[in-house]
Amino acid sequence: MGPGYWQQVLESNMAVPAERPLNDLTAELVTMLGSVDPVERERVAYAVLATWLSEGVYDDLLVSFGDGVAKGLTVRLGEVVGDAVFRRTSSALVLGACVARDNGALLLPVDAVVSWADRGLTWFVREKDLRGFVHDKGWAHAVAHGANLIGALARSRHFHHTELAVLLDVIADRLVAPTDYRLTHGEDDRLAKATMAILRRDVVSPPTLEAWVGRLDAVNRRAPTEVGPADEWPPANVHNTRSFLRALYLQLAIGVRGPADRDATNVSAAPAARADLLLMLRDTLLTSLPSTQPS
Repeated sequence: MGPGYWQQVLESNMAVPAERPLNDLTAELVTMLGSVDPVERERVAYAVLATWLSEGVYDDLLVSFGDGVAKGLTVRLGEVVGDAVFRRTSSALVLGACVARDNGALLLPVDAVVSWADRGLTWFVREKDLRGFVHDKGWAHAVAHGANLIGALARSRHFHHTELAVLLDVIADRLVAPTDYRLTHGEDDRLAKATMAILRRDVVSPPTLEAWVGRLDAVNRRAPTEVGPADEWPPANVHNTRSFLRALYLQLAIGVRGPADRDATNVSAAPAARADLLLMLRDTLLTSLPSTQPS
């Protein structure tokens, strides 16, 4: 259908049109998730699908709907640059909305959520096109959209210590992987907020958290001589890890807020490990501050 049709849907407060089968409408919207037109992709396709999900339109079809959306994660996965990134990253965003719907309505069996997590996290660590905002085409934002998915999974009642520890490992995998892309579009803050959702469950053990911080600290402490000429310092993954650690420290120190936090499971005002984590992160961040010695 043309843009005029979907404009009418938007103007009707996104009511589901009665004159067409839901399957046909859904197929068209999912295809539009890969559009290079940011209005069509973000303000129509994503906005309508997210609204219908939150209103329960897909409740009886949620497993098959999520499975269909997850197929978009693999479209030309591995490309360093290409327009297919929009289908992949928009699919991750909608899949996160599927998980969030289950978090609120308690609809899904554990197998469905674990399957989506496996597919979504596999995409997240394998994604090569990490561009944030693309001129004339809008947001690709793979890291930020992946963080949204991780945050939704962190709130799932189906996830416990082992699964939450895997989410932390995936965040570390994404940060430390060699890349030429520097996080400059708020991705560090979004990853930190997803991490806060994990930490606020208060089920990941202190030794696991210490080892996880240690892994990030090892990248943070790398010296210029370890990676090449000084004019290439810091490499993007070192820069990204440092930015994330700063964002996480700040959120631990002052807290986070927003509607996405209201569906969290077993959330306390602050993580039980807050004080210990602040000390560990403080020690880590001090190593990356500029030296007072002349260079």
